[in-house]
Amino acid sequence: MALNWKSFDFFEVSQIKLADDETRSFLENNSNDVSSVCSGSESLFLGSRDGLVRIVGPSWKIVRSFQACEAGAITHMRQVEGTSLLVTVAGDLGEPILKVWALDKPVKKTGIPTCLSTVHINNGRSQFPVSAFTATEDLTQLAVGFANGAVTVIRGDLIHDRGTRQRIVHESEEPITGVELHTEDSLTTLFVATTSKILKLVISGKGQGQPPRIVEENGCGLGCMTVDKKTGEIVVARDDAIYRYDLDGRGPPTAYESPKVLASVFKDYVAIVSPPQSTSDLGADSGRRPFGGAAVDGPSHTLTLLQPELRLIAHTEFALANVVSIFQIWGDLYTLTQDGKVGKIYRYHEKPLAQRLELLYQRNLYNLAIELAQKAGMDGRQHNIIFRKYGDFLYQKGSYNEAMAQYIKAIDSTEPSQVIRKFLDTQRIHNLIEYLEELHKHHKATEDHTTLLLNCYAKLKDIDKLEKFIKSPGELKFDPDTAIAMCRQGGYYEQAAYLSKQHGENELVVDILIEDSKAYSEALNYIWHLDPETAYPCLMKYARVLIENCPADATQLFIDYYTGKYRPKVDPVPVAADAAPVVSNGGFAAGAASAVQNLSNLLPLPYMNNSATATPATTGNIPATVSDRAIAVDQDDSPPQYTPPRPRTAFSSFIDHTDEFIIFLEACLKEDTLSQSDRTDLYTTLFEMYLHKSAEKKGEAHREEWEEKAKALIAGKGQDRPPIEDSNVLLLSHLSDFRDGTTLVKEQSGLLFDIFRSYTSAKDTRGAIKALKKYGPEEPQLYPAALSYLTSDARILEEAGPDELSAVLGRIDKDGLMAPLQVVQALAKSGVATMGMIKPYLAARIEREQRDIASNRRDAATFREQTEQRRAEIRDLGSKPAVFQATRCSDCALPLELPAVHFLCKHSYHQRCLSGGAQAIEGGQVECPLCAQDNATIKALKKNQEENAERHELFKDDLERSDDRFKTIASWYGRGVIRASAAE
Repeated sequence: MALNWKSFDFFEVSQIKLADDETRSFLENNSNDVSSVCSGSESLFLGSRDGLVRIVGPSWKIVRSFQACEAGAITHMRQVEGTSLLVTVAGDLGEPILKVWALDKPVKKTGIPTCLSTVHINNGRSQFPVSAFTATEDLTQLAVGFANGAVTVIRGDLIHDRGTRQRIVHESEEPITGVELHTEDSLTTLFVATTSKILKLVISGKGQGQPPRIVEENGCGLGCMTVDKKTGEIVVARDDAIYRYDLDGRGPPTAYESPKVLASVFKDYVAIVSPPQSTSDLGADSGRRPFGGAAVDGPSHTLTLLQPELRLIAHTEFALANVVSIFQIWGDLYTLTQDGKVGKIYRYHEKPLAQRLELLYQRNLYNLAIELAQKAGMDGRQHNIIFRKYGDFLYQKGSYNEAMAQYIKAIDSTEPSQVIRKFLDTQRIHNLIEYLEELHKHHKATEDHTTLLLNCYAKLKDIDKLEKFIKSPGELKFDPDTAIAMCRQGGYYEQAAYLSKQHGENELVVDILIEDSKAYSEALNYIWHLDPETAYPCLMKYARVLIENCPADATQLFIDYYTGKYRPKVDPVPVAADAAPVVSNGGFAAGAASAVQNLSNLLPLPYMNNSATATPATTGNIPATVSDRAIAVDQDDSPPQYTPPRPRTAFSSFIDHTDEFIIFLEACLKEDTLSQSDRTDLYTTLFEMYLHKSAEKKGEAHREEWEEKAKALIAGKGQDRPPIEDSNVLLLSHLSDFRDGTTLVKEQSGLLFDIFRSYTSAKDTRGAIKALKKYGPEEPQLYPAALSYLTSDARILEEAGPDELSAVLGRIDKDGLMAPLQVVQALAKSGVATMGMIKPYLAARIEREQRDIASNRRDAATFREQTEQRRAEIRDLGSKPAVFQATRCSDCALPLELPAVHFLCKHSYHQRCLSGGAQAIEGGQVECPLCAQDNATIKALKKNQEENAERHELFKDDLERSDDRFKTIASWYGRGVIRASAAE
């Protein structure tokens, strides 16, 4: 008996209670009449020595019987599963007869099943009994073994009785103890067992006709060869072991030393029957039990159910009765025993899997339980229960590593907190880390688990494992937000930035670089590598910080982004660093005190080189810088498409950074695509910044430089004038005491009088005179105002000088801006000017007016004389006859001949020389050809004057532009535009 097999009781044994007298009488009282047994199609078939076949149903009643052979016993039977076909082999020493029965086709007269075919089995005229029999499922090939060592193969259509062929394929001196057919595709192989060897030969397909080939030089006893229908393997039970064979030969045997007289395969078990042994040979085996539970004295047969793959004995029993047959039906295993004429049937029902596992648990055989569960095809959840139980067992033993291995196997259906509580002790932190890592690999970790795992890494100061965890390839196994938060809290800023970058948290990367690592330059560089939509919020969030610490680069980034020229940068392949990394032997413990390290040591960020110098293990050391040979370059020539934001959104970022702000504003103004409102904002803000710079106390030259820039910015007229609102310029200029700005705006707006008034209000005489000379030609009214200002105070008049006063009076006189009386009244108010100052003005004025009066009198006399002359001519034409003395035609110059036409203009014509002839003359439509052109001109002038009489705007315009308005009105009267009737 094998000593390394473990014995259990996986089966429940019960004796079958036969239901009726007929069945009881046959099986219990005449069991030795049973010559063969087979099962199939939910029925049990019993063959007797008198040639009768009895069919037993599930209720253990004989439901049917028929005579299969008139003479001889039924030695072998085979029922084709799923059909109503039954094959019987009958005959003792005579020629065996094989019959195929159709159980569902009874003969009408007798009621017995129809015999489809009958075959007399050929054994070479030798009278030896049939020792073995097998057939294929379609009954086209059958094999019969005889006790004389012959094997006959029958081929044909037995179901339709279309004839068969028989051939003796093997003959030997040893009796045949077993035959089995193995069919695979179109190849049919026959395995033959004798008492001394195992053979195989091909009876159908490739290799047919070749002599049998010896597979094993050892044979088996009668009834010890069977087939495993699940795998198709041939199972042979010998005294030393159980062997399996297939087309490739013998497989690995399963050692089990015991005499064997009968073998059968049931599910995953091999049932064997051992012959009687003495009591001393049995030994004290607690795994055995007697049939029916009765005590056994003396030798007995032993039934053993083995599970070879697991090397366990599922059940063992012994009894005084002889086990003559093992069969399986209705899901259970049955045995038929004989003790003389008394026969009994025992059922072996396999216990549920849960009960079998419980038996293994009781003996702490968890590995065997796992194998059993796998063999039974249990689902993963049930497997995990076993793993967990096994882990609990190992934990109680103190085998923590082995226990953790089992807990990890059961991780899919185990509440993690149940395991974590057991390993919270510091001494078991490595097991806890292992379990938490597996939780993340199986995507079962929560935020708390990630936090706990990172805390464990921090407690062990295991930076390598931390990096391996966060940089693990493949699908993400943890919550990145939790991991990032924990890394930041623990001072692992490099890892936090790496995680943020890997998971697209660009804003978080910038937060870490600026808020935690204070790496402003790296942060700015990182932003510059992002696409426009992502870079903008990061840039605006930390704009003031970046401008404070990286003014030039940050300003350039603002300029590029706001002018639409932003292009993300990429790093070229970095060249090898000059120096190899130097790693100190201090480890992470000392470096943890200064958690902020050079990001390039750990993070493969796009703006960093891959080589760096490790931080020495000394608290307070400054991290080594990266050998930066890679210069970021543009990704392509064309910038990405995005809409630049309005420039005013960046204004607040440049607070307290006037120089950078001015650079930004000037660069934005160079763009031609700006909207009008944006240009207004930029110009106004830039003007303000210029004035702000000029107010700095850095000397007069500095102030003049920036004031000139401010003045140049707002200078220009028409299209060249910058789009700055005058009110803003005036306000900013006033706040900054920038008078040139105020003056320039007023000048551009035509507020020349206000410019002059601003000088006079400030008592700036020189400025007032300068403004008068500059703006006086455009604004004549400045001269009367200048006269009032110059004579308002003696000091002002003294500062200006008498020449300026004379010049003002001369211009007033020349342009007629004031009447002499008004000038005298204006000067008389202040009492500053003397009569001697205005005497030249008054003398010149009186002399010129006297000349104008004399000239006007002469013109009036001339006009009266001409008027009287014209009136006399008109009276003569109306009252005196006209005398025509012309003798020649004024047109053809020929002597006049009647009919002739005379005009009052003293021109005479032949009637024929006038256009229109007599009809025109009679109609009064004829006109003197020589005077017609002058008359037409006069008529046109008159018509034009009449039309102009209705166009008042012409009269007003002429009146406004006139230096002498009375003269203009008189001129319009003279042209007849203003008539007496119209005046009335």
